[in-house]
Amino acid sequence: MSTITDGIRVLTVAGEIDHDTAQPLRQALDLSSLGSPPRVVIDMRQVTFMDSAGINLLVTARRAMTGQHGWLRLAGAPESVMRTLRIVELDTIIDCHPTLRDALQP
Repeated sequence: MSTITDGIRVLTVAGEIDHDTAQPLRQALDLSSLGSPPRVVIDMRQVTFMDSAGINLLVTARRAMTGQHGWLRLAGAPESVMRTLRIVELDTIIDCHPTLRDALQP
C-alpha cells in the first residue's frame, strides 16, 4: 500500500521481503513513480522476515534516491528484522526509526 503524507511517499509492507516477494516493493521504489526529490518511508511494522534480496533492494533504492537528492527511511521494523539490518550494518546508512510518526519528522 502506498500513501503520501506531507509530500513523503509512505510504503506499507507486510509479510516477507525475499527473492520471491520483493518485486512489488521494487516497483513501488522505482524513481519514475516517486516525486522529486524522492522522499520515501517504508513502514515495516508488519514485515516478518527479510533476506539478502530485501537488503539489496533497500541498498539500491537508497543509492538511487540519494543520487536524486532524496532519502529513504525505515519505520517500525520488528526486532527480528532490525537484527538483520544491524548485522549487515544497513542501519548505519539508512535511517531506521521506531515509529512511522518519527520517520515522517523533518
